[in-house]
Amino acid sequence: MAKRRTVKTARKAAVKLSPRDKKTMARLNGLADRVVSSAKARRDPYVDIPSRTLSNIRYSPRKRIIEMGPSKNRRQLFDLSQAKAYMRTLLVASGCKTLLDQGKSTSLRGLFYMLKRTIEDTKENTFDVQNECDTIIEDVEVLLESIREELHLYAENRGAMVGNITLTDRGDPINCARMGSGGYAIPSIVEPEVVELERKKCDAKFILHVEKGTVWQRFNEDKFWEKHNCILTHGAGQPPRGVRRLLFRMHNELKLPVYCVLDNDPWGYYIYSVLKQGSINLAFESQRMAIPDAKYLGLRSIDFDRCELADSVKIALNDNDKKRAKQIANYPWFEKKPKWQREIKKMISNDFKLEVESLISKDISYVTEVYVPERLEARDWLD
Repeated sequence: MAKRRTVKTARKAAVKLSPRDKKTMARLNGLADRVVSSAKARRDPYVDIPSRTLSNIRYSPRKRIIEMGPSKNRRQLFDLSQAKAYMRTLLVASGCKTLLDQGKSTSLRGLFYMLKRTIEDTKENTFDVQNECDTIIEDVEVLLESIREELHLYAENRGAMVGNITLTDRGDPINCARMGSGGYAIPSIVEPEVVELERKKCDAKFILHVEKGTVWQRFNEDKFWEKHNCILTHGAGQPPRGVRRLLFRMHNELKLPVYCVLDNDPWGYYIYSVLKQGSINLAFESQRMAIPDAKYLGLRSIDFDRCELADSVKIALNDNDKKRAKQIANYPWFEKKPKWQREIKKMISNDFKLEVESLISKDISYVTEVYVPERLEARDWLD
C-alpha cells in the first residue's frame, strides 16, 4: 500500500527591504496606524492630501524649482461626498504595501487590475476605469511624500540613451556605448536600487537631451556622442518620469551638465520648463527631478534667419500656440529673464514655429555637424 505523502506548504522567504523601501513602508504603516487610532477613539477617520492645483503651486527663487504650497484637502470616511475617494485612497495604499511586502513591482495598469473588483452585495466597482486609479495614485504619492517608483509602480518605458557610460541595471552591467541603433531603453524605475551609477565608469563630459526619437536617431547614427564625448538621451516628446529622474541623477551624482535641443514652439519651451523647474501638475516631484542648471541649446526663434532656412519649413502658429506661448512667458521662472522674453516674443512675431528636423533642409547632418557643435563652442544657449 502506497504511503500517503504529506504536502507541506512552502513558506516564502521574507523579503529584504532596501533602506528606501523601509522608509516607504514606515509611511504606509503610519497611514494605517492613524486610521486604526481614529477608529478606536470613535473619531471620523480622515486623510489630509496636499492640494494639486495651480493655486497651491509656488516657485522658489532660492531653489529655482516649483514647489507645492501648504493647502490641503481633507477626505473623511463619514462624509458621503468623500467616502468613495477616501476608501480608494486606502485601497491604493494597501495595494502598494502588498507590492513592497512581496518585493515586486507592477505597472499602473497592473495595480488597476489588482484593485478592481465589485464590492460585495452591490453593483459598485472599486474602480471603473484606469484614470480613476491613476488619480488616486498621485494623491497617495503626495500624501506619503513618496514618488510612485518608491511605491513599486512603473509606467511604460519611453526614451533611450547612448554614450560613454557603463551603468548597472538590476545587477547587469550595461555599456551604453555598445547598445547599437536602438540604445539603452530607459526604464520607468531608475532608483539607485535598480540603476547604479558610478563616476569612474562614466567618461562623458555632458548630456545632450533631444526632444524626439527621430532626432535622437540622427545624432546616434552620426556618432555625435562618440565625437563629442557625451551621453545622448531622448524622452519621446514630453519626457516621462523615468527619463527625468535619470537625467536628474546623472546631473547631480555624476556632475554632468545638461543641454537640451528642442523644437522652437511653445511645447518645446514647456518641455524645457518641466526639465528645468519641474511640472506644475506634479510639483511634489520637483526636488527629485528638476534640473535648474539645464540649458536650452535650441532650436531658436532667430534660427530661421541665422541658418538661412527656406520658407517651406515654416509651420504657422495657431491661436492655441500663441495662447500657450504667452502663458509660458508669464511663468515666474521666465518672466524676469529678458532673453527668454525676447525669444518668445520673436516666435510670436515670426508667426511660425520650427521643428529641429527643419535643419535637415540644409543638410541631412547639419544639426549634428554644424548647428549643435557651433552652439556648444559659442556657449550660445538660454538659461
